[in-house]
Amino acid sequence: MQELGKIVRYHRKRAGLTQPELAMLAGIGKATVFDIEKGKATVQLSSLERVLRALNICIRLESPLMEEYEKSARIGS
Repeated sequence: MQELGKIVRYHRKRAGLTQPELAMLAGIGKATVFDIEKGKATVQLSSLERVLRALNICIRLESPLMEEYEKSARIGS
């Protein structure tokens, strides 16, 4: 969470946004933006997703099994 918090802060500042402005864009409280940037582990995933979406940050899931999973998901659909 610490590294993700640093990434969010960097993107927010590069976008010229204050924490309250980002909170308003994401539809969450400003304390939540503060908590995300400080790397608190208690932040709700839905709040984090809203902030990432507001900053146009995508999370990519990777693992040695991901290609196999995606293949099985296509077959199971």
